[in-house]
Amino acid sequence: MKKLIGIAAVSGAMLLALTGCASGGSAASEGPKPLDELVVGFAQVGAESGWRTANTKDIQASFEEAGIELKFSDAQQKQENQIKAIRSYIQQQVDVIAFSPVVETGWDAVLNEAKAAGIPVVLTDRAVDSQDDSLYVSFLGSDFVEEGEKAGQWVLDEYADASEPVQIIQLEGTTGAAPAIDRAEGFAEVISANPNLEVVASQTGDFTRAGGKQVTEALLKSNPDVDLIYAHNDDMGLGAIEAIEAAGLEPGVDIKIVTVDAVKDGMQALADGKINFIVECSPLLGAQLVDIVKQINDGETPEKRIITEETTFTQEEAIEALPTRQY
Repeated sequence: MKKLIGIAAVSGAMLLALTGCASGGSAASEGPKPLDELVVGFAQVGAESGWRTANTKDIQASFEEAGIELKFSDAQQKQENQIKAIRSYIQQQVDVIAFSPVVETGWDAVLNEAKAAGIPVVLTDRAVDSQDDSLYVSFLGSDFVEEGEKAGQWVLDEYADASEPVQIIQLEGTTGAAPAIDRAEGFAEVISANPNLEVVASQTGDFTRAGGKQVTEALLKSNPDVDLIYAHNDDMGLGAIEAIEAAGLEPGVDIKIVTVDAVKDGMQALADGKINFIVECSPLLGAQLVDIVKQINDGETPEKRIITEETTFTQEEAIEALPTRQY
């Protein structure tokens, strides 16, 4: 009997050890690790814009400064590439996985795999559309609906005295992406207060400067009397400027432009009067992401929704901010 009890105890210990190995690299599962032993896997959307480039650089610099190893992958704006990267991180048993989802839907399967492996997931910049919010520990990023509302409020104020229809072209972000969906929703909600404000055309420019230019060229031909362009990011707005100038018109005057992001190129265009108003969306999420990883490592529970602080810029404010702008 003693021998059987001894065998059972050994078997139980082995089973427990195996379970611990199978639980993945969860930073909190076995107590805090030294920061230089932590490994974080980050799956980035791509490098489609100045904002995204600044976001990548800031995250990489923040983890390097913290002494935490960061495994990085560029999905080139393809969901299948991000899923592949996340599965690779699961196999490598990293301590935390962070990623900025290309689109909102289609993540449950791979996030359940991370959950089963005991690896915490942090969403950055963009959210996922899932009924199960236990699949991620925290979402760090902007309130995209509020950004759309801020853009809409400027348009509402700018055309408060309009007695005739104001024609608006909307340059949407990547189809299915959270910022594209939410920025359109917030904008539409606010401008609906004035029936003269009408979005006459709305098409995706995929958050790229080339896309913004191409779409604007096409939409200007079918909407030659457009008054304003609302672009979901600066890069598409900068592309729109090129298309407007190629059409022999003056951006910011003949056609007003409102964008979201506030990257340096966009801010310069605002200072030059080619863009009329910018809603900030800060890409500098690195330090906050490091803090979340540290909380997880210490066995703490981060806030489920962490919103970044952001502002808006007029031409005068852009001129003042540009000399010290970090991105």
